[in-house]
Amino acid sequence: MDRVTANAKAAVPSWDRIEGNWKQFTGKVRERWGELTNDDVDVIAGRREQLVGKIQERYGIVTDQAERQVAAWMNELAAAENGSSKPKFSKH
Repeated sequence: MDRVTANAKAAVPSWDRIEGNWKQFTGKVRERWGELTNDDVDVIAGRREQLVGKIQERYGIVTDQAERQVAAWMNELAAAENGSSKPKFSKH
């Protein structure tokens, strides 16, 4: 497991929580990655690997970049849950 994946799994909320409550997170996913279609979000169905793959496909980026984006998004969710108004990492 690489460092990005390990960090993402340690982030709050856990991916298990995102997967289990996927319908609640779909709006946030669509806000973050506007190129994803409703059909893409349905296909992803809460599976992290599918999300990374669809981000790669829609944005024409490599796996590492997509993984970093997902990890950053999870950090932003964690910051929001902890009441922080600023994410720990930028979207860049």
